[in-house]
Amino acid sequence: MAIINFGSINIDHVYQVDHFVQPGETLASTHYQQLLGGKGANQSIALAQAGADVCHVGSIHENDAAFKQALIKKGVDCRGVKCSETPSGHAIIQVTPSGENAIVLFGGANQTITAKTVMQALDGTKPSDWVLTQNETSSIDQVLRQAKEKQLKVAFNPAPMSESVKSLPLECIDLLIVNETEAAALTEKDSLDDIVAVFKEQWSECEVIITLGKAGVMMLKNNDCIKVDAFLVDAVDTTAAGDTFIGYFLSAYSNHTDAKRALIRGCAASAIAVTREGAAQSIPTQKEVDRFLAKHS
Repeated sequence: MAIINFGSINIDHVYQVDHFVQPGETLASTHYQQLLGGKGANQSIALAQAGADVCHVGSIHENDAAFKQALIKKGVDCRGVKCSETPSGHAIIQVTPSGENAIVLFGGANQTITAKTVMQALDGTKPSDWVLTQNETSSIDQVLRQAKEKQLKVAFNPAPMSESVKSLPLECIDLLIVNETEAAALTEKDSLDDIVAVFKEQWSECEVIITLGKAGVMMLKNNDCIKVDAFLVDAVDTTAAGDTFIGYFLSAYSNHTDAKRALIRGCAASAIAVTREGAAQSIPTQKEVDRFLAKHS
């Protein structure tokens, strides 16, 4: 069983700042790093670290091949990662002392995925395979449609959320993973109770996970609502928290782990990630997650 992830690969430019820069303000950074990032790459690394067989499909500039090698070293199958003449996607990330972040994103090579790319990547897949995608690449509609036509399980994380998401073939999705902001935008509701009600009524054929930050996570599955509390840790940087959760949850869940156990494992991995700086490099190994769970059981 494999997970094919159609996802972004970004170069993250990370600036440590006292506070988020304000309009008209010039703010000095106390520290700077250039790191591998992008929601797609982060989720692929988390999947691989969690033990999943993950194949990443994406694109980077030919001068940035070192970032592809970084994915490979983490255990990600990168035969679907192509080199392009288009500049690689990148993000400008501000991180405050409390661990909050603000991000400016440039899509670049992530927007060069075509319907043909999707077709080639899904050739030879098996019905037991999963497809995962986010909202940082082109041809997302083709990913959803072609995956469903091949009877693959489809997981979708519509981040960063935009109005274009609502025009996608959302009926092709088996598992929707959103945070509270994305959930509110999709359902056009403000309160969590109203959001849940809409998902239960209008997304009844789809399983829905809503991540709630420090309040934990909930999963709507077969008319049930499964809730898991977050682990209490001292957060340093929340940049890849959601991506880490998704990778660890989906690795376990796609391998037939009980939903609640998979949610707990995802929360544990995410809790470890926020205690470290950066995106991809903050994602823990299986052994680290096992030790964390043993300590907090």
